[in-house]
Amino acid sequence: MSLRSPLSQARGLGSAKDGVGHWWAQRLTALALVPLSLWFVFSVAHYRVADYGTMLAWLHNPYVAVALVLYFIALFYHSALGVQVVVEDYVANEAAKLTLLVLAKFFHFALAAASVFAVLKIAFGAY
Repeated sequence: MSLRSPLSQARGLGSAKDGVGHWWAQRLTALALVPLSLWFVFSVAHYRVADYGTMLAWLHNPYVAVALVLYFIALFYHSALGVQVVVEDYVANEAAKLTLLVLAKFFHFALAAASVFAVLKIAFGAY
């Protein structure tokens, strides 16, 4: 027995077409962020009194650079998904909703790109 209407079954669409995909993406990025965040916090805490040269040496390690890039991508993608849900749920004006969604996407993309660029620049020694 299906709870979907005959018309939605014929079209093959759910209530919002991609709500489940959004939900899964948010849960998977949250799951990825758990070990990455723990690694990041403990790594930074370990080097909390390190000098500039020690931190540069740490960031030159390819495993550290890859982990940081993965962390920033997951972090900003997860954040963008969360902001999208909040805007869609709590902004009633359609024009304001569209404007905020576009600005939020650009903002998150710009922060992710800047973060990845900074990590790669340091990792490849162009500091």
